[in-house]
Amino acid sequence: MCLLTFNWLAHPEYRLILVGNRDEVFDRPSKPIHQWDSGFFGGKDLKSGGAWMGISPEGRFAAITNYRDFYNLKENPVSRGFLVKNFLEGSMSPFDYLTEISTKMDKYDGFNLLVADTEKMYYLSNYGEDIIEIEPGLHTLSNELLNSDWPKEQLAQEDLQELILLDKLHPTEMLDILKSEEIIPDEKLPDTGVTLIQERALSAQFVRLEDYYGTVNTTAILWGHDGSGLISEKFYVGKEEAENNTITFRTK
Repeated sequence: MCLLTFNWLAHPEYRLILVGNRDEVFDRPSKPIHQWDSGFFGGKDLKSGGAWMGISPEGRFAAITNYRDFYNLKENPVSRGFLVKNFLEGSMSPFDYLTEISTKMDKYDGFNLLVADTEKMYYLSNYGEDIIEIEPGLHTLSNELLNSDWPKEQLAQEDLQELILLDKLHPTEMLDILKSEEIIPDEKLPDTGVTLIQERALSAQFVRLEDYYGTVNTTAILWGHDGSGLISEKFYVGKEEAENNTITFRTK
């Protein structure tokens, strides 16, 4: 994923409320969210074999975004998607898992990783200093550190908060946010090692970078305190909606 806004343990019905955009090279092959042979629900990167987000029947959740730093790319990095896959298929506690990952973060290009069980969620970035426990409430994550001041993150949080306040927590409404194509002024753009044209395009929530890279799907998750939940996806071809995919799940 490349832009997430989520509400954790701060709603009477839902443990996790999340909406996220996945930005990718258009011709990179992937499989929509489905139940893997190992049991968890998530999409699959068919090129490297990892996942970008998922939930397991055991009540484990994980999601990852790239930390964008094109000045310091690794020569032969390990695919970041395995950080999600391995947690969802494992049994380590969220904190212990991130403690283990923290000893080998230099094997990966920049990442932001969220992992959770039914009670605790933690965050780790190989551009951050420590493992952080996620407090109950609203949060955002993009290609900077957690809860950055990037305008598209602030707008995402405001939009999700409005849905919660208006009690519009349904995939139809949730999948309609994170669509802003507003480009922020050049003087407010970060410097992440890409060209100015690319930096402008990437500052929008809904990304279109010429004809090769951009937002390929939006995902909404509702995970109830009772273990029931759903994951809904909206896919795009260009700027047009291609198809929707919704699955229900139950965790322990």
